[in-house]
Amino acid sequence: MSALWITNSRNEILLAKRALNKSHDPGQWGPAVAGTVDQGETYDFNIIKEAREELGLSNLDFKIGPKERRSGRYNYFVQWYQCQLDKPVDEFVINKDEVAEIKWFAKDFLLKEIQAHPDKFLKSMQSKVELFGEK
Repeated sequence: MSALWITNSRNEILLAKRALNKSHDPGQWGPAVAGTVDQGETYDFNIIKEAREELGLSNLDFKIGPKERRSGRYNYFVQWYQCQLDKPVDEFVINKDEVAEIKWFAKDFLLKEIQAHPDKFLKSMQSKVELFGEK
């Protein structure tokens, strides 16, 4: 899996609400872009493809972040990418089959929301806000 953590110059975090038709975690807020790496794909190719498919983004200047192993119901690796992008929400081209909604969140507000309403967010979101929020 590849995932893209997007922030802006105001240190806000862009999150995407997963489409309601998704088999895993429908309607939950997660990273701006995420996708399963298909056989024969590289992580780099996948994140570029997913950013274009999900949010209409191209030519991003991203850097490679940490790679982590996830264990549990499913076992897989996630290669994280990061970028800074100053763009209003209404300028993204959202693929409604993938993403129900996107929103910029201030870090402190987001952490409070995750604590108050954990069912609205992917389980890993608090640790990711803490990891990437300092950047």
